Amino acid sequence: MWKEQLKFYDGLIDQCPNFECKGKKMIYTSANGYMFSLLNKVGEIGIRLPKTIGQQFMKDYNTGPYKSYGAVMKDYVLIPSNLYTNTKLLIDCLNESYTYVMTLPTK
Repeated sequence: MWKEQLKFYDGLIDQCPNFECKGKKMIYTSANGYMFSLLNKVGEIGIRLPKTIGQQFMKDYNTGPYKSYGAVMKDYVLIPSNLYTNTKLLIDCLNESYTYVMTLPTK
C-alpha cells in the first residue's frame, strides 16, 4: 500500500515544476523553509493550505485535518482517496500550497 501511494505522490509532484520530493522515510515537499505536503507512514497525503482555504476544502470534500505519527499537522488537510482520480485538482492544490508557503517569512 505505502509503495503504491509513494508512486502516486511522486507522480503528482513530478507534474509540478517548482518543487520536488524530499526525504527517504518521511516523504515531503518544502520551500522557503516550510514543508507543505507530506506522505505519512500509512500512505495518506496531506497538503498545507491557508486556514480559510483549508477549512473550505475540508467542508467541500468531506475530509478533516491531516495527521502524521499521531499528531495533527497545523494547516494541513487530509486528501481523501476518492480525490485521487482528480489529479488536476490535486496538482492545483499542491501548487497553491507552494505559493502559500512562499508568502510566509523565510525560515
